[in-house]
Amino acid sequence: MTVVGDQERRNDKNFGGGEHVILKRNLLVVALASAGLCMAFGAQAAGDSPQTTTSGTSQQTTTASTGTGNGGTDQSTSNPKSQQALAKSLSTVTVTGFSSSVEKSIDYQRYADTIQNVVTAADIGGLPDQSIADALTRLPGVAAERIAGQDSQINCRGLSGNFIETTLDGREQPSTSGSNYIQFDQYPSELISMATVYKSSQSSLIEGGVGCSIALQTANPLDNKKDETLNVDARGSYNGQGHDIVGDGTNGYRISVAYQGKFLDNTLGVGLGFAQLYQPHIAEQFVGEASDGNLYTLADGQKAYLPEGIQLQQDGGSERRTGYLSTIVWKPTDHLQVTGDMYYSKFDNNYYGYGLRSQNFYGNNAIITNPVIGAGGALLGGTASTNTALPAGQVQFSNETTADNYSTDTGIFSGGLNLKWNSGPWHVESDLSLSHAESDEINVDTTADAYTGLGTSNPQLMNQSTTFAFNGLNIGSASVSNPGVYTNPADMALSRYGVYPYIYHDRYKAFRTAVQYDLEDNPIFSDIQAGIYINNHTFEANRTVWVYGSEWNSYTPNPNPEPPLPLNSSDTKVVCWKGKFSGMPCFLQLNTAAILAQYGIHPNPQLDLDNNSWSGIQSGAVNEKVRDAFVMADIDTTWFGHEVTGNIGVRGTHTSQYSSGIQEVEPGQGVPMTDGFGYVANDFIPINVGMTYTKWLPSLNLIYHWTDSDQTRFSVSKVLSRPPIDSMLAGAGSYITNGQYNVWGGTSPLLRPLTAMQYDLDYEHYFDDSTGLFTAGVFVKHIDTFVQTNVTYNNFNFASVGIQVPINPATGVPYLNGSYTTAYNAPGSMVRGLELSLQKTHFLPGIWSGLGFGANYALTQSPFGQTSTLGGPPQAQGLPGLSRNVASAQIFYDNGTFSANITGNYRSKFVSDSQIAVTNQIVYFAPETVWDMQSAYNLTKNVSLLFQVLNITNQPTRTYFGNPSETGTIQYFGRTFYAGFNLKI
Repeated sequence: MTVVGDQERRNDKNFGGGEHVILKRNLLVVALASAGLCMAFGAQAAGDSPQTTTSGTSQQTTTASTGTGNGGTDQSTSNPKSQQALAKSLSTVTVTGFSSSVEKSIDYQRYADTIQNVVTAADIGGLPDQSIADALTRLPGVAAERIAGQDSQINCRGLSGNFIETTLDGREQPSTSGSNYIQFDQYPSELISMATVYKSSQSSLIEGGVGCSIALQTANPLDNKKDETLNVDARGSYNGQGHDIVGDGTNGYRISVAYQGKFLDNTLGVGLGFAQLYQPHIAEQFVGEASDGNLYTLADGQKAYLPEGIQLQQDGGSERRTGYLSTIVWKPTDHLQVTGDMYYSKFDNNYYGYGLRSQNFYGNNAIITNPVIGAGGALLGGTASTNTALPAGQVQFSNETTADNYSTDTGIFSGGLNLKWNSGPWHVESDLSLSHAESDEINVDTTADAYTGLGTSNPQLMNQSTTFAFNGLNIGSASVSNPGVYTNPADMALSRYGVYPYIYHDRYKAFRTAVQYDLEDNPIFSDIQAGIYINNHTFEANRTVWVYGSEWNSYTPNPNPEPPLPLNSSDTKVVCWKGKFSGMPCFLQLNTAAILAQYGIHPNPQLDLDNNSWSGIQSGAVNEKVRDAFVMADIDTTWFGHEVTGNIGVRGTHTSQYSSGIQEVEPGQGVPMTDGFGYVANDFIPINVGMTYTKWLPSLNLIYHWTDSDQTRFSVSKVLSRPPIDSMLAGAGSYITNGQYNVWGGTSPLLRPLTAMQYDLDYEHYFDDSTGLFTAGVFVKHIDTFVQTNVTYNNFNFASVGIQVPINPATGVPYLNGSYTTAYNAPGSMVRGLELSLQKTHFLPGIWSGLGFGANYALTQSPFGQTSTLGGPPQAQGLPGLSRNVASAQIFYDNGTFSANITGNYRSKFVSDSQIAVTNQIVYFAPETVWDMQSAYNLTKNVSLLFQVLNITNQPTRTYFGNPSETGTIQYFGRTFYAGFNLKI
């Protein structure tokens, strides 16, 4: 194995907790907007060492990566002695890019004080990653949920994204999801130099990760090997499934431009960069809708649980993600470093859906014949027909043509000012930051139906039928009677056009500071640290609505419905299915903007307190104020002739959480409020409800070093995750029944945080020269509570939660307490697991020395269970986010000129609320395995060519309701091919 000689190094202290050894290193390029491009800000790890041969696009060797922010949750180790060992190991660098990346990740894990896994820059830039989420899934115990075909929400150790704390350069990240979990596809892989997954905790880490904590880091331009570097990466993409979707494209691109420079005798560093992804939004789906949980008697006398209906939909559009990051570092002396940095990412998802929806099988709306009934009584197939016994105007069964728009614009900003000061044994870091995120989804739901009597004053839904069959985890079948009706504009009319936007704002204003004092000749501790953290967090949800017409042209509850709007051939287009969905019924693509404009109708969504009071009840704000302090000591001692390192400490957190919203009361007893349509409501009052709490979070991490290559880790800590922020909204609606006041809303600002005691025990073996590792570990988490929403209590004492019961005008006294639908802290459970990891490079001689592989496996279990009736028969569902088995594997080859790798990620079935219906539904996701590959060839030391394929096997996302025969969604996204080049100067 060829190595590079020892490099100069220096210590750079960072907090909270610890120091980073920063080497003269190669960093994956972070930045540039050059003369031919608009000014851009961004940074990715960059570098080009004279002794190192790189392979493939962005496959630069990296000796170490320290973030511009560092400190907080972003340090790999805080123990000074471990830092020195890490520096010594990192000064030995292998000759090829990807192998070097693997070995750097191994070193960070080896010398860390906590149980953690690391992805370094060459991993992220060198593999076929759309976002940082893809890179994280190659770590043990980490899996992702694919949304629209892309890895988005991360699950860690069997827990969903709401249990994960995420930071960028030590700063908590706001969310665009409308809840706590981060959508990691918002973070381009090109702009991140290192990602660390903390499995165990230490007191200097910001609390929030019961599942794990994920620390993303950007690069420090002063650590770049060269005075100036420039990296340009461009690749085009093709996804052939786009040919099957009406109005969709097949081509896209990714481009990143990055620059790093050092000036003024290496005292001033500048990093600028830009990364953009453009691609078609591609998905085709067969959907079986949920049951209402009721058992119905069919026409032949059999009983069955009925789904609401089925859907066939083509999802198209385009996705454009643009990321910027800028960094300025000033280090006038060895004692002082000041860093100002900014990250911004904008994701515009222009997402539409066209197709057919056969709906309202249950509720006596349709007659079911020729039923196919599965185990437990769920209807798996049959013919649904119009119930002709219903009065005219009350028929609510139809084969609807749909034209939906889920276009979403999201943006994240994270920036701040960081100061580090070192003098002798004293080390201080302070960080002032501002982060905010916004998400705006238009959420349009449009339906057109087949009518008789169009052009008259009394059009009626046609009598219709659909025959369907679920096929388990495969695409089912569907057909309609009189299929020509649904492609003839003369028989169709637009029944309803509804706009229901979701608008979220998430903001953090934070300050943290920490002090470390190094102890000389102490037999147990190497240093002691203390710090504080102040964070003001504000979340706002704004719901508005605008609706024309009535679905199915129903006469109830609106006695004077707006009439259906007849169609014509100029604002419609006949669409038939291709590929895997060929043979499904053809339908009309609706140009809804033209249809509405033809009739002079202009959508204008606003707060509606008259006809849609839920838009006010579901709006509101949550304010969290966090005040933390910690003290921690690093351990460096000897037990029974062997070195022991680690840390011990405690973190105290005081939190104030309050939510403001509106509560519905009796008409005339409220405060006058004017909505967006000018209606003055007098049946709402403003409320502000919340609570405060203080929690103490002790932690202990010990590493027993048996030899230089073998060590055992033990960790015990108390960890905390705050309730999902959207579950703490205070808004509530109400109604009166039998003299009782009843409240609904499904959320509560009085939710307690989720705390857990967690225990870890790991054995680790490291091969010589950092060429590989084998680790085996077990963990147990005792979680005290889980949040459950939409729980109903009867005869509830509303005064106990600060809800005002209005006066009954008939008696002059308050109404009696009735039912309360809210969120509450349900009993917790245990999560336990086993994690195995094996990585090896340079295990064969000669030309095969560039061959390497890695494999991870995690087994996770929990006795947690809850009952769901979405499939019909009551069935147990496990803990959301938990796959019993998660595995990943990769094999790679790199000889300095040619490189190739193939990666696979597997996860067994899991429960999630990511199935989209009118609201999100909790369903099972079926097992899936996703394979990606990449190959690259270096034309010169400055130019590389790249070819890669994502989702090689076109693995669909498949969901079901408890039993695999009860189809949820079967969704195909296609496979994406990339070809391009990388230029380094």
